[in-house]
Amino acid sequence: MGFAQDQSMQPPPRSRDVIATHATLPVPEPTIHLMVTGNSLPETSLQESENQSAEKSTRVWHRLHPARLLGVQRGTILAKVGPWVHRGGFAVLDQGLISGSNFLVSILLARWLVPDQYGAYAVAFGIFVLLSVVYQALVLEPMAVFGGSCYRDGLRGYVLSLLWIHLTISLVMIAAIGSAALIAKEFSHSAVLAGALAGIMIASPCVLIFWLVRRAFYLGLAASKAALGAFVYSSLSMGGLYLLYHRGLLSPFTAFALMGLAALGTALYNFIRLWGQLADSTPAPRVRESWSKHWTYGRWALASSIANWIPAYVYYPLLSTFAGMAASGQLKAVMNFMLPIEQVKAALALLFLPYAARIQAQRGSSSVGKLSTRLTFVSVGIAGAYWATILIFRHPLFHFLYSGRYSEVAHLLPAVAFGSIIWSACFGPATALRAMESPASVFAAYALATFLSLLIGVPAAWAFGVTGAVWGSNLADVLSWVIVFIVLRRKITGRVGALERWIRWKTPRTALLPDELPAE
Repeated sequence: MGFAQDQSMQPPPRSRDVIATHATLPVPEPTIHLMVTGNSLPETSLQESENQSAEKSTRVWHRLHPARLLGVQRGTILAKVGPWVHRGGFAVLDQGLISGSNFLVSILLARWLVPDQYGAYAVAFGIFVLLSVVYQALVLEPMAVFGGSCYRDGLRGYVLSLLWIHLTISLVMIAAIGSAALIAKEFSHSAVLAGALAGIMIASPCVLIFWLVRRAFYLGLAASKAALGAFVYSSLSMGGLYLLYHRGLLSPFTAFALMGLAALGTALYNFIRLWGQLADSTPAPRVRESWSKHWTYGRWALASSIANWIPAYVYYPLLSTFAGMAASGQLKAVMNFMLPIEQVKAALALLFLPYAARIQAQRGSSSVGKLSTRLTFVSVGIAGAYWATILIFRHPLFHFLYSGRYSEVAHLLPAVAFGSIIWSACFGPATALRAMESPASVFAAYALATFLSLLIGVPAAWAFGVTGAVWGSNLADVLSWVIVFIVLRRKITGRVGALERWIRWKTPRTALLPDELPAE
């Protein structure tokens, strides 16, 4: 259906042929018979009343039309929304294949590993997420912004400079995680945790280079090509996991090592397809120049990412200390249900962050603010529909996925759903603030929310175990939503808080956008 024009809103078409046919016939004088009986109204008054009612209904329908609410003209819905539905569908497919395979790996490990081993996997996975948010803040998120603006005509040289940055960061990560694995083996006397950390040391550089090459596809809005690489990765990881299990070689170390090898192989495959398609019309930036821009943008994104990581993953090591490694496994089992909706949001961020950066550069902050509202409605709607389905079938799902294990924490799923939906409401404002090159504002919101939530969450985790950890994380989500919304409104209206004034005073003013696209 084209939605070009709603025919029910238009008067019936007039036939010029009929008018022409009867033009020569005599037209009788109009005769009006007024019959007033009781409360009856003249025919002309009835007609006028009906016309006024129709006009009022039409005005209300125009105002409440879904296209008007979404900010799209009715005649151009397919032209504007169609391509984004196509790209968004492939972006969700791409992210769904990768996150779906990782989700299945996590579920199968919960079924096949003993609780202590799965708890070690949960703790090590939390550390891997910390490494990934560091990389996301310093490499991937600035890449989405600058690759869609100032480097969009020289992507080949820009990506090459990012490969050198990746090599440097990877060497630092290997040294840090290797040291942590040795410390865990010598002082905590936990061979399974040391093995899990060793697996992270191998997997991290490989998975992150896969993310880097995959992100380059999105700079050209080529989500379909990224989805093909995701299919390769998911096939390799799931096939390898099945082989490890049936050979009796499955452990946290081998699971992480498998993820790394699958990611490295897929990264090489994607890079071969990508290299010849990157724009190369401008000279390549120097590695120092790229790093300077990424650090100027990413240092505050890094701080906000760590502030975001703390309430979500700090409870795994805390619970392993308060109640044992198995408690961390219980928390991971209930939090696994958040992974699909989080990965959908990650897919949307891959697509919409470069677009939002382009809107900010071309149209200004007010347009990005409108986009953030639409993204918030989309993310909250997706999260609500997902959790409504999960909660209806939560008990059979728990039994089916975990083969009867971890049923003692199934009652916490409604609490997890509440936090997830609230956290989804942060997606639109946070994307807008990042596109406005204001990650310091995101950091201010997340840091304050994290600090306040930990004051209650850590004692709650100590006193109530997994239940206290879940509600401590939910408190951070609620506070983050409130604060990030207020910060975005103030940013759009030009009001700057005391923290951001201090940040601007401490931060050298650099032109993050080219001269032809000045920042507002």
